[in-house]
Amino acid sequence: MKHSTSRLSLALACLFSVALTGCGTSKEEKQEQDAKVSIDPNPYPSTYTPIPGESTFITNVTVLDGVGNEIKNGMVHFADGKIVAVGESLDVPEGATVIDGAGKWVTPGIIDNHSHLGVYPSPSTHSHSDGNEITNPVTAEVWAEHSVWPQDPGFGRALAGGVTTLQVLPGSANLFGGRSVVLKNVPDRTMQDMKMPDAPYGLKMACGENPKRVYGEKGGPSTRMGNVAGYRQAWSDAQDYMRKWERYEKEYEAGDNPKAPKRDLQMETLAGVLSGDIRVHMHCYRADEMTVMMDVMKEFDYQIGTFHHAVESYKIADKLKENNVCSAMWADWWGFKMEAYDGIRENIPAVHNAGACAIVHSDSDLGIQRLNQEAAKAWSDGKRAGIDISMADAWQWLSANPAKSLGVFDKTGSLEAGKQADLVLWNGNPFSTYTKAERVYIDGGLAYSLEDKSSWPVSDFELGQVGEGDAK
Repeated sequence: MKHSTSRLSLALACLFSVALTGCGTSKEEKQEQDAKVSIDPNPYPSTYTPIPGESTFITNVTVLDGVGNEIKNGMVHFADGKIVAVGESLDVPEGATVIDGAGKWVTPGIIDNHSHLGVYPSPSTHSHSDGNEITNPVTAEVWAEHSVWPQDPGFGRALAGGVTTLQVLPGSANLFGGRSVVLKNVPDRTMQDMKMPDAPYGLKMACGENPKRVYGEKGGPSTRMGNVAGYRQAWSDAQDYMRKWERYEKEYEAGDNPKAPKRDLQMETLAGVLSGDIRVHMHCYRADEMTVMMDVMKEFDYQIGTFHHAVESYKIADKLKENNVCSAMWADWWGFKMEAYDGIRENIPAVHNAGACAIVHSDSDLGIQRLNQEAAKAWSDGKRAGIDISMADAWQWLSANPAKSLGVFDKTGSLEAGKQADLVLWNGNPFSTYTKAERVYIDGGLAYSLEDKSSWPVSDFELGQVGEGDAK
């Protein structure tokens, strides 16, 4: 897919450009024209500031580096927010805080690429339910970040489970549910203070039962074929929108002083997908539907990044590999509705074993607290089925692969020199149900310590609650 050379890419570049240089009109001609209409592609920028950290050196520890390697008696050094070195024989730098990791393990921080924390926060009440804009099958114009409630206690619970980064998605009621946002899991006052700098936006899409159930009595779509028609029409409308902006740009550069097209927030997001700037995250269970959606992807020349839930991915793992599409899956959730009926517990290891991109996700405020155990369940189910995957390889399901899914693997997801120091020191084997996260570092700053309760984040919402036994 050659987004960078397509007319569609050119159109979106025109749409989002502040100014283009080297154009055909003279300075005098430009002065006679109305100012070119331009749109800020980042109107809600991140204000994230890393937690201050210090040079830290962990010795005598078992390391899973997130890209398939295990070091039995390893060392990890991080400073200034970055991984400096990982290996078996490193020199302790002067002035570093040294931690003896005997009997402990270090991994990259867990990345959950499917969360609804903040948009479906705790406590679960109607007034807090802000994840689904159920007003139209296509609501690509809404952004999940504008529903994120930073006081959700779930962020702190996830942090204690080793989650350092998460993608917050809209719900799955609509064909196009809106934009997602990637957050660093540092509970703070505002969404912008949590927003990961330079992380690409995602677009939530959904196929199957959910949109046809929600809109079946609202004028459609009410069938799977209606769902597909809805996707295709929306993509076609987005192509037309981009052509209008491309035409405006060409006429402007020719000095014709054209009238700019009306801005359409819905089409803007879809155009971002067609240009390759926004990543598609698609709620989809059945193998046949995933295959159809990859056909639609080819028809309109965009890339699906990840199928979420994807309980039948094991049936088409070769096709997923061929089309470079990840699968974000549960370890053992299945059978709770018809499209989830044909799930198997070996789904994740089977997808991995076929060479496709496998991810363990939560989609749950409870599951996100113990994603390491979810990965352990899938790993052991694969073992019993004869799929022999090492723990070092399996950890990719929790860090490297979700980082790739989100487009941030150049920044995080593995313990490699130069990457962000997002890591967890576990007090035992992280595939054990008895193991806890002892220390969680985000960009090298200590975000959570099991031994120091004063480091445990407490939501503002919880501060005024009366605990059991406190009332007199």
